[in-house]
Amino acid sequence: MQPVLTENCELTAQSFLMTAVTPGLAIRIVKSPTMAPETLVATSRRAAELEKSLRRVIRGKDDVLRLALVSIFAKGHLLIEGVPGVGKTTLGQALARAIDCSFQRIQFTSDMLPSDVLGISIYSAIEQKFEFKRGPVFANVLLADEINRTTPKTQSALLEAMNEGQVTIDAHSYPLPQPFLVLATQNPIEHHGTYPLPESQLDRFLMRVCMGYPEGNAEREILRAEAGAAQLENLRPALNAADVVEIQQAVAQVHVDESLITYMLNIVNKTRESEYLSLGVSPRGSQMLYRAAQAMAFLEGRDYCTPEDFKPLVVSVFAHRVVVSSLYTSTLKKSEQSEQVLREIVESVPVPV
Repeated sequence: MQPVLTENCELTAQSFLMTAVTPGLAIRIVKSPTMAPETLVATSRRAAELEKSLRRVIRGKDDVLRLALVSIFAKGHLLIEGVPGVGKTTLGQALARAIDCSFQRIQFTSDMLPSDVLGISIYSAIEQKFEFKRGPVFANVLLADEINRTTPKTQSALLEAMNEGQVTIDAHSYPLPQPFLVLATQNPIEHHGTYPLPESQLDRFLMRVCMGYPEGNAEREILRAEAGAAQLENLRPALNAADVVEIQQAVAQVHVDESLITYMLNIVNKTRESEYLSLGVSPRGSQMLYRAAQAMAFLEGRDYCTPEDFKPLVVSVFAHRVVVSSLYTSTLKKSEQSEQVLREIVESVPVPV
């Protein structure tokens, strides 16, 4: 057994072997002073069972599934772009069923009010006082379908809920159930009658991903009812809400070396100094990448991060936080331009060894 370098930079031969989330790989769980190995093994196995359950429903989109799990384990929210009918709603329902928690779906329209999302106080003649009727935001998994179809006033109603995990109505604060995950969708093709999300709203999302058409035999399996909405009824819970909260606490203990923090900050600083970006990544964006990398390492069965936990997440976490300047000329779409600039920045920053 090879010695492994731990957090306090001492060599130790103590390690524990387990099966990783990715099939066919074996990961060595290194004993860490921040987390008991038995706890890491147990929670990692439960996370692996959750991902395996979701793959029975959502086929051909393993990368989107992984990012959705990274979002919920990192206490973040996910913005999904994709044309109608590719499984965005099914993903939200499957996630809620797999972790045995409440699920609400809101179809946003231009005439929707903030009270339609948060709830409203109604006067009770019997009690002779106002009673608060909770809105659909009081759920563990909230699917905000076509969020850019509603007005900025209604969009901003989600800001406090997403950032602080509570809702304030009539000077009273109501905590949201935990865990709380917002899966927001928007159509990147149709822009007629839409209200683009402002930077302050986009910054609340941990990451933005594109859910395109299924590949390979995935669509054939959907047609034969071997995946998709047809399998939702057969989906059994792999975790409960308390398990997810425990995993979130375990993720927060994943060790990140100082060299990796320096690597991440170098990427962030380059986004602020790049002539092709008029708006760089904010400190909140740095925090989001830090937490997402911890969750990615946890899903790989490790209690420490490596550069490979950061690099694949940079585009998904940062692309919607930056603004491309007019100096950058490209035939790509606006959203793809920011992704291309970020890839060039990542390649220019040396990886710590």
